[in-house]
Amino acid sequence: MKKETIIVIGSNGQIGTDLVANLRSTYGESNVIASDIKEPSTDFKNSGPFELLSVLDKTQLKNVLAKYKPTQIYLLAATLSAVGEKNPKFAWELNMDGLINVLDFALELKAKVYWPSSIAVFGPNTPRVGTPQYCVMDPNTVYGISKLAGERWCEYYHQKYGLDVRSLRYPGLISWKAQPGGGTTDYAVDIYHSALKHNSYKCFLSAHTELPMMYMDDAIRATTSLMEAPADKIKIRSSYNIGAISFTPEDLATEIRKHIPNFEIST
Repeated sequence: MKKETIIVIGSNGQIGTDLVANLRSTYGESNVIASDIKEPSTDFKNSGPFELLSVLDKTQLKNVLAKYKPTQIYLLAATLSAVGEKNPKFAWELNMDGLINVLDFALELKAKVYWPSSIAVFGPNTPRVGTPQYCVMDPNTVYGISKLAGERWCEYYHQKYGLDVRSLRYPGLISWKAQPGGGTTDYAVDIYHSALKHNSYKCFLSAHTELPMMYMDDAIRATTSLMEAPADKIKIRSSYNIGAISFTPEDLATEIRKHIPNFEIST
């Protein structure tokens, strides 16, 4: 296997926690650098190199990338949907400027880039069943708008400059290692924490709103498989659709009641 040096920006989040562990098991602990704007847990920090890093600080970003000279950059730092609606202008700044900063430095390093998109790029006029790769995309959240714009920037940098950038449109991701991060689909994780602590959960979705989801291990496997594929096999440079299962808040509540009979959900 070719020697790789990999940096994961935004490593403390739901995806990064699992992704870093997976990459370190494949490429070696010293070859995978975790980074985030906040210190991680002690166990996570002790498992390999870590750098405090803001993707919006171009000088800091340049210095860290110059220090490690990564061959692969995973950009996970972002403001998610529910949180983004509380501060839309900052969400746009982080999600857009952060991406462009990384794309520009990746060009200089000739590094391969992974940037996740999301089902948030779809909107009320998108086909809901069997959503095709190419269809109407009319997002109505700043997160979705920034992800759709980010897809266009990724494809532009590939077509214009030949940058090897790759992406998946994640559905809601379900894991247990990290706390929910403020995304619309994070209720599917948060509901379990609330059930154990309070025997109840207040959900901002209606009980029968069905959203697509994926188990984190499957998402990580899809991500690393995409990054390991030969460049000439990557036909879509915006973002690939990817899917697994769909369910509603009431579906989860029904399963939780098998273990916590008095669990209540409200909207």
